[in-house]
Amino acid sequence: MRFRFCGDLDCPDWVLAEISILSKITSIKMKQLCGQVIKDLLGEKIDYEKVYKLTADAKYEPGDVKASIAALTFILTSAAKYNVDGESLSNELQQLGLPKEHSTALSRSYGDKRDKMQEQLRSQSLRLSKFDSVDWRVDYILGSSEIQAINEPSLQLRLKLRNPDTDTMDVTSFSVSSDKFRILINELRQTLTLMEGLS
Repeated sequence: MRFRFCGDLDCPDWVLAEISILSKITSIKMKQLCGQVIKDLLGEKIDYEKVYKLTADAKYEPGDVKASIAALTFILTSAAKYNVDGESLSNELQQLGLPKEHSTALSRSYGDKRDKMQEQLRSQSLRLSKFDSVDWRVDYILGSSEIQAINEPSLQLRLKLRNPDTDTMDVTSFSVSSDKFRILINELRQTLTLMEGLS
């Protein structure tokens, strides 16, 4: 079967396995557990002490707690990613075997925070390092102790890129032979031409 919250694909087997574990807690505790997972998705920390208290009645093992959080994280982020409405999500989770009360509790928590989750996911996706500067130097190697005559230029490049997650500078240094440098320049020109054609 295909599910909208999975991008019109089959639900992963590991999520199916966790549905039975999620069914062991009450629907009220399911809503509270979803609240903790949503807090994590929105950038706050999960209160694991509270999570362990919520799952104590169901006699969850520590592995069950982690698996439940992983399954809920997958379900909530995938539903937000594919812009699934709360009612459809509830119906699909019931088809997978999650009790109706649990599915309703989960979908209500999801529906209340869907827009904020989507906004948070957008801010985290396709984050590329920002090019800051480049330093370069051409070395012309005449010879070495191993080879008498080389007579080949070598380009030393040092790229400074700003990491968007940490707002720190990452420095990457490498050497390029003259042949590889010509290929690099040619590919950059082709990419620039292609990008200009798209805009």
